[in-house]
Amino acid sequence: MDKFSVLKQVFGYDSFRPGQEVLVDSLLSGRDVLGVMPTGAGKSICFQVPGILLPGISLVISPLISLMKDQVNSLVQAGVRGAFLNSSLTSAQYRKALHNARQGVYKIIYVAPERLLTHDFLEFALSVPISMVCVDEAHCVSQWGQDFRPGYLKIRRFLEMLPKRPVVGAFTATATDQVRRDILSLLNLQSPQIVVTGFNRKNLYFGVRKPRDKFSELLHILHEEGEKSGIVYCATRKLVEEVCEKLQLKGFSAARYHAGLTDEERQRSQEDFLYDRRTIMVATNAFGMGIDKSNVSFVIHYNMPKDLESYYQEAGRAGRDGSPARCILLYSGADVRLNHFLIEKDKENEELDEETVREVREKELERLKRMTFYATSKRCLRQYQLRYFGETNIPSYCGNCSVCLGETLQDSWSSASTPVSIPERLPARRPSAAENLPVEESLFQRLRQLRLALSKSAGIPPYAVFTDATLREMCISKPKTERDMLLISGVGERKLQRYGRLFLEEIARHQKEKMAKR
Repeated sequence: MDKFSVLKQVFGYDSFRPGQEVLVDSLLSGRDVLGVMPTGAGKSICFQVPGILLPGISLVISPLISLMKDQVNSLVQAGVRGAFLNSSLTSAQYRKALHNARQGVYKIIYVAPERLLTHDFLEFALSVPISMVCVDEAHCVSQWGQDFRPGYLKIRRFLEMLPKRPVVGAFTATATDQVRRDILSLLNLQSPQIVVTGFNRKNLYFGVRKPRDKFSELLHILHEEGEKSGIVYCATRKLVEEVCEKLQLKGFSAARYHAGLTDEERQRSQEDFLYDRRTIMVATNAFGMGIDKSNVSFVIHYNMPKDLESYYQEAGRAGRDGSPARCILLYSGADVRLNHFLIEKDKENEELDEETVREVREKELERLKRMTFYATSKRCLRQYQLRYFGETNIPSYCGNCSVCLGETLQDSWSSASTPVSIPERLPARRPSAAENLPVEESLFQRLRQLRLALSKSAGIPPYAVFTDATLREMCISKPKTERDMLLISGVGERKLQRYGRLFLEEIARHQKEKMAKR
C-alpha cells in the first residue's frame, strides 16, 4: 500500500488537505517535522498514515486519556490495530497491552508523557522496533505554551535512550513563534520540515459581548441556536455547577464536566454529549482536547479565558466538519481579576524550581494582557487572532466577526438598563446561506438515527461511524451502489464493509417511500 491507498481505503478521503501530504512524505522519508495546523485541519492523518506504512511500531505521545481513547476508537473503526497506555488501565490490562505490543499486534500506540521513563514502559520500548515518535499537543513542552506540562520535558530524554533514534514529529493547533522555537529546541528536532497551514477558520463567526446579565445573554444565544449542539465554557467548577443547573431548570438538555467530578461522572457526561443524548456541555477547560465531535455548532465562553491560545483552541471545537458555527465570548472586567487570581494561585507546576515557576507566571500574566486586548478590541477580531499567531498580510475586514458586523460591546440584547424578560422559547436562528445546502432533512435525520443505533451497539461515539459532513454528502448524492458510496468523503473500504449496506438500504427505503407519496 502507498499513502494514497491508505488515505482512501482506511480513512475514506480522496485527497490530502493543505499541509498534510508534505508532512506525511517527510515522516515516511525519515525527516523530522513540525506541523502547526488549526483544530479540524486533520493533524492526526499526518502521523496515522505514516504510522500504518512504516515498519515496526509508531508511538504517539498524547496528554489526555479521553484524547487517546477517542483516537484509538477511530483507528479501530477504520480497521487499524491501535492501543493506548495510560492510568485508566488496570495493572492486568496494562501488562496485557504491553504483551500484545511486543507480539506486534499494534501499529500505533498512544502513551502519556509521564509514562515514558517508567521501568515497565522503558523496558518495552528498548526491546521493540520503534520507527516513529509523534508528539501531539506539542505546545505543552513550552513554558510559553498555554498548557505547559512538565511531563513533556521527559520526551527528549526518552528519545535519547532509544538504541536507534526514530523519526520524530511534533504537532499542535496553537503555537506562536516563541512556542515553535521552544518545540524545535526542547524536542531536539533535527533539520525538520516545518509546515504552518494558517489559523484562519473561515467558517467560524467570532463575537465578543459585554452583557449586564451573562446568564440572560446565554439564554438568548441558546434559544437562537435551537436544538443544535454546543459547549459553554466556564472559568470555575462552581460556575459550571450553577450554569448547568440553571439551564436544566429552564428545560435545556445540558451536561456538566469539570475536574471535581468522579471519573465515572466525567465519563458519563462526555459520552452523553458525544452520543447526542445531551445537546449542551457546560464545562471548565478540562473538557474538549481531542474530542472530535463533528456537529458542534457553537462554543460560548461564559468567562474570558486567560490567554488567546486557550480561547482559539476551545472555540475551534466548533465547526470541525466545515459547517458554519458561532464562537461567542461573554466578557466582563471581573473575568480579568478572576484570571489574575487563578494565575497567582496556580499550583500545577509545583515540581519546578521557584525561579522557573516565577518565569512561567510572568509569561501567563503577559498572555492574559493580550487576551484582554482581544476582548476589548474595536478592530477585526479575526485579524487580531491571526496577527497574534504570526500571520501577516491579513485583511482588516473579515465580515464574520462582531466588530466587522458592527456589533459593539454594548449591542448585546440584554445590556439595556431596563430588565428584559426571557421568553420560554424564541424562534431558532435563521440558517446562514452557507448552511442552506440541498440536504433533505428527513433523510439526514434517518441516517443520523441509523448511525446512533450502530454506534450504541459498537460502544463508540456516532461520529466514529460517520461524521455529519459524510451523512450530508450521502443525502446530496444518494448513492445506490457500494462503488457510489466509496466516492463519498469519509467512507473507506473498512467502513464500507461494516456499514455501507445498511446506509444504502436506508437511503433506498427513503427514496421508495418518497416516490410512493407522489
